[in-house]
Amino acid sequence: MNTERLNRALYGSKLKAYAIMRRTTYLLTLVSVGLLVYAHGMLENPDAVQKVFYAIDGIFTVFVVIYLLRILYAFERVRFLKRTWFEGTLMAIVFINLVGTYLLQLPLIYNLFESADILLSVELHRLAVSIYMLVLLLIELLETRVYFKVLQFKPTVVFLLSFVFLVLLGAGLLMMPNMITSPGSMRFIDALFMATTTSCVTGLVVVDPGTYFTFSGQVVLLMLIQLGGLGILTFATFFVLLMRQGMGIKQHLAMYEILESDSLFSTQNLLRKLVLMTFTIEGIGALIIFTTWDKDLEFVSLGSKIFYSIFHSVSAFCNAGISLYPEGLYTVPVRYSYALHLVIAALIILGGIGFPTIIDIMSPQSIRARMSAPWKNWRLLTRISVYTSVGLIVLGTVGFFLLEYFNTLAHLNFGEAVITSFFQSVTTRTAGYNTVDISALTVPTLLMFVFLMFIGASPGSTGGGIKTTTFLIILLTVWTTIRGKRYVEIGKRTIPHAVSYKAFTVFAFAATLNLLFLFILTITDSQFDVMRLAIEQVSAFATVGLSTGITAGMSDAGKCVLILSMFIGRVGTLTLAVALSTRASTTAYKYPETQVPVG
Repeated sequence: MNTERLNRALYGSKLKAYAIMRRTTYLLTLVSVGLLVYAHGMLENPDAVQKVFYAIDGIFTVFVVIYLLRILYAFERVRFLKRTWFEGTLMAIVFINLVGTYLLQLPLIYNLFESADILLSVELHRLAVSIYMLVLLLIELLETRVYFKVLQFKPTVVFLLSFVFLVLLGAGLLMMPNMITSPGSMRFIDALFMATTTSCVTGLVVVDPGTYFTFSGQVVLLMLIQLGGLGILTFATFFVLLMRQGMGIKQHLAMYEILESDSLFSTQNLLRKLVLMTFTIEGIGALIIFTTWDKDLEFVSLGSKIFYSIFHSVSAFCNAGISLYPEGLYTVPVRYSYALHLVIAALIILGGIGFPTIIDIMSPQSIRARMSAPWKNWRLLTRISVYTSVGLIVLGTVGFFLLEYFNTLAHLNFGEAVITSFFQSVTTRTAGYNTVDISALTVPTLLMFVFLMFIGASPGSTGGGIKTTTFLIILLTVWTTIRGKRYVEIGKRTIPHAVSYKAFTVFAFAATLNLLFLFILTITDSQFDVMRLAIEQVSAFATVGLSTGITAGMSDAGKCVLILSMFIGRVGTLTLAVALSTRASTTAYKYPETQVPVG
């Protein structure tokens, strides 16, 4: 009875109160993010930084009050709490920290980390606050339905623009003075290159991330890798599902095209599984990497060791191939940490095989379904992705072993040579980590690398290239033509002609693009031989990141070519073509057939 009386008393002011709270939250969130960027990138005086965080704590207090008022104005309060459980959990953590720090003089968060022998430095506190503020900003944008309005555009265009936005935002952050260890700021072209290589999960670098960037700069790189690996739209839509009951039909259609899911109704479940499985795999990977670091490696603190583990796990699973060591995994003593190499290789394979395939094989629902029906086979896409990937890995392992046995593998025993060959075969297709000196490889090996890089990973993955399915469809189409058969068949299924056309379109577009860009590079960077430039170009397009060591020495024009190549390779050649093309006005006609000699 008291609840009904309270609801009636609040009813008249509910709309006005919600409008005021929404505008206040949106304004304060923007102010807080601006203060954080200013503190991270510009301020050097510790006292000034502390004042900024005092201001942010004050804004946090307002956020907690607003959330409590929203609970008060929500007439179905239990349902509101269940619906906003994620936001409520964040507010509870902030409230406990504020009360403990300012009222009880007991900083619980600091004490928690210190009890675990992790010194909670100012940088780590900044990281926690930054992530929290970005989450709040995203939530507020979703509340105002800005995201839904954006998704009314063509999904392929939105997909392209999201990566453009991410790259430009990353470049702007990396140009701030506090992001680098040396005085001044990063050159725009270099910042744009680093933002592109992380957002497009490529791995080519013009500076050493471990020594050139501060901790704040490395955190920016990590966030760009994570957002770029899964796609900023994937994260945004995931938060829509997390904060609200569901998506509308337009959002389903948009994410259906972007995720390439089997059906419109499976998109929402696929998205949830995708993000949660990503965080789970990366978390487990970071934990295993933490336990496999070589004993000779020295870390500044336990916190530094944890950050290195997380960074390399995310970088490996997202197939970015960026390391905080000067020479990547070729750095001594990481070069001989073969257990670490196998863990990294496993993460690369999982990230490159495609999320639909991972879910079909590893999800509890799929495992239970096959236990109850052992005769049930994997889906066709899963079989193609797995078998083609295994075949290419075996081909690369055997090829590298035979071609480099008396060269870069000469100082290793048989077991070490096999692991090194296996690792290079796995990483060459999309990741970009290396445990050998790429510049010392023979020309036949480099040509094999170009072939493997060009094929790349599987559909629906964090990797690039023309994709394993495209490669297989082309082979099957050629074989079908040679045998004089009418239809392409695989796994007792017929592949439509439209799929073959699409595969050849992707191949032709990619091959033409690489040849054109390589031609331009031979003009802009003629000081390097064509083989090195070819490795650089195909590595950029396939978002691999392997290099013979010439990336930093390339001209600004050459870097621009690689930036464009990385972007096109990440968003996909067909996606770019569809986004930029105009559809035919009608296809309801057919001209008379004629024969044209070919071959």
